[in-house]
Parts: sequence; structure tokens; C-alpha cells
Amino acid sequence: MNFAVLQFPASNCDQDAVHALQLLGHSARLVWHKEASLGNVDAVVLPGGFCYGDYLRCGAIARFSPVMQAVKQFADNGGLVLGICNGFQVLTEAGLLPGALIRNRDLQFHCEFIHLKTITPDSPFTNQIPAGKSLRVPIAHGEGCYFADEETLASLKANNQILWQYCDAAGNVTDTANPNGALQNIAGICNERRNVAGLMPHPERACEPLLGSDDGKWIFESLFAALKDRTATVAA
Repeated sequence: MNFAVLQFPASNCDQDAVHALQLLGHSARLVWHKEASLGNVDAVVLPGGFCYGDYLRCGAIARFSPVMQAVKQFADNGGLVLGICNGFQVLTEAGLLPGALIRNRDLQFHCEFIHLKTITPDSPFTNQIPAGKSLRVPIAHGEGCYFADEETLASLKANNQILWQYCDAAGNVTDTANPNGALQNIAGICNERRNVAGLMPHPERACEPLLGSDDGKWIFESLFAALKDRTATVAA
């Protein structure tokens, strides 16, 4: 599979994403923010970092980058798009995902391992995650508190668009397991069509035991499986 990893000024997890995808056996290349085309790709990853220095708001400037028009068109055509941390923020600012990411409730930057509970296996981003498994992955953000109005939250829940919630090691969704104050412990969501997703934790930093966990690989393995199914369907 061929992956495009976007690269904005001040992206700092772009190389990590490329490394993780290649480590797991797939092709990945960087696409600069000024490019008007993604090229021939099967999926797109918006990596973490501090694009454009997080001026105005996280992701607020990146949404106007030329490459984002190509991402929107790719998503409109059903292409799979995953935003990680700052990439999640960019997707909300661009209107590709509902809600917003605001300052952590304690106003502190958090860099630590947390646990994720997968809420639904029914998505291209969760289908391979073992049932009942609590994923141990790191976070590194100051604006990771997911916020949305009550109507949006109700819609997310009704449509099974909440993909991950912060939990403890045993899988219990509690306030103490919530590192940033996100409403309903939300760590990641998808759009209604289920082809665009974003999460604040960094699965690309947890794809090999050397980094302290390889649980993040299950999110990418889910993407690979979804793309394989799509290829098989087209071939048939």
C-alpha cells in the first residue's frame, strides 16, 4: 500500500509516521504542504507536530495549505485519512471532522503513556484491534481536550463515531484516566462516512517494543486490512 504523509512547517512526527508505516511493510512518502496533488496514494496520514507554530489556533493555518484541498477531495472520494495529534487538530479546523481540540484542563503540556479503549471495531481504523485490548500508547500535547456541543456529542455516540476513549490499564473509562479533560474521555473519532479519523495519542510512536509498546501497530494494521479489502472488492 502507498501512503502519503503530509509535511507542514514545524511538523515533527512526519518522519516517525513514515518509519512506522515502512516498518510495518508498506510504502510511505512525504508530501509537502505546498503541493496541490497527493499523487497515487491509497491513504493519507496527517502527522503530529506544531504546524505553523500553532499560531492563531492549532491547525488553523494549516487548513489553508494547498495540499489540504487535495486531502478534502481525496476524502470526498472515499479515501482513507488519519490525523494524529496535530493532524487531528488540522482535520477539525478543516471541517473534515466535527468538534474542536482545546487547551488541556490543567493548562499543562502532557507527554506520557496512556491507555485507549476501542469503542467500536466497525471502522477502517479499528477493525484489527483485539477485542477487549487496552492500547498503551503515548500522548504529547497541550491542546488535546476534545470539545463539541451536546448535539454533536449525541450524534457521535448514536452513529458509533467515537473510536477511542481514554481508560485505565484495565479498560475502565474514568476521569482519572483522562489526561486532558476531553468530553466523554474522547481520544479519537471518525466522520459519518467512517473514512476520516483523528486521535490525539501517537500510534506511530508505539509500533515496536524498543519504544516501550507496540500497541499502536493495531491501528495501522486496521488501515492495511481495510485497504486490502477495498482492493479485493475492486478486483472482483
